[in-house]
Amino acid sequence: MEDYLVRGMTEGGNVIGLACVTTNLVEDARRRHKTCPTATAALGRALTGGGLLGALLDEGQRVAIKFTGDGPLKKIVVEAEGDGTVRGYVQVPRVDLPPVDGKLDVGGAIGRRGFLTVTRDLRIRAPYSGIVELHTGEIASDIAYYLSESEQVPSAVGLGVYVEADERVGASGGFLVQSLPPRDDALISSIERTIQSLPGVTTLLMQGKTPEDILGMIFTQTPFRIIETRRVSFACSCSVGRIEQALVTLGKRQIEEIAATEEMFDIFCHFCNKTYVFTREHLLRLAREMH
Repeated sequence: MEDYLVRGMTEGGNVIGLACVTTNLVEDARRRHKTCPTATAALGRALTGGGLLGALLDEGQRVAIKFTGDGPLKKIVVEAEGDGTVRGYVQVPRVDLPPVDGKLDVGGAIGRRGFLTVTRDLRIRAPYSGIVELHTGEIASDIAYYLSESEQVPSAVGLGVYVEADERVGASGGFLVQSLPPRDDALISSIERTIQSLPGVTTLLMQGKTPEDILGMIFTQTPFRIIETRRVSFACSCSVGRIEQALVTLGKRQIEEIAATEEMFDIFCHFCNKTYVFTREHLLRLAREMH
């Protein structure tokens, strides 16, 4: 199944739902960062959650989520654009913990004590951030807790990543449901009960369910319509040009000092695990162009 996301809205317009499949996206991230299974599940959930939040934005806007906890993963950082592209990394990718109740221990890997920070850049004023303490460390419930507590938007979030025995990503996806004014408490309660009765996201995907099917199961008690379909993918914003722009901010003198002491100068991108190598001649050319 190709990675994509759908957005739906109830007939009354007061509840929206998003659902997505991100199997290829998360497998791409696993290969780039060489993550162990528990780290793969944690990063995959965060990437999927970021993609869902990014789908609430307009093209050109960006959201970043950062989990910092007292577990062995230490930190997960994800950025999602309004165009459906997502990128992210985990600070310690080679973390793998024993399963708990047959499931990968994402909460134990992130930790129960720490913070979730969400930063939105809407490109109309300075970016703004909200922060909450980790609720469970399980990613989905922490994002839902943040949306409800910090942004006062009642939300339900489901995320899942299934890792095969050979460590490949077998299935990954998620959903996000939000209540909009005017609030319909009876409808919200009905949707909550329905969500609680559903199998896990990865179970549904491995049964062949599509994002449209998942929204249909969530909104089984109320009419709804699909209002958008978009592709999602792992894509980093780094490039030689962007790295050159970052180097220019160091100033001409410092670039010349680096060139005088380094035959090759490496710059590493955490998001896509790519290293850019600048030769002495390249650095000197940058310095000359600045002059």
